[in-house]
Amino acid sequence: MFRRLEGASRTPITLRFEGRAIAARAGDTVAAALLAAGIESFRTTPRTGSPRGPLCLMGACFDCLVIVDGVPNRQACLVPAADGMEIARQDGMGAPITPS
Repeated sequence: MFRRLEGASRTPITLRFEGRAIAARAGDTVAAALLAAGIESFRTTPRTGSPRGPLCLMGACFDCLVIVDGVPNRQACLVPAADGMEIARQDGMGAPITPS
């Protein structure tokens, strides 16, 4: 369903989703990179374990929560993809974020 537009040339980068290398481009969000790679399930719901993926792609719905570089509850649609970034599917609510 999601594919890249032809002619859009940006610097290629690589992220890892659960150990799998994902080709992305500078300027992509994590959600855009994962969707372009065919990954549609980003998290599971806390109550039933149902798979969820991006819905609004603008930060309003929280269905795209993932773990980014060990930090849970990150909205994939708002996080810019970076070379070498480690992404993992979030099961349930994830851990609460504690301020440093």
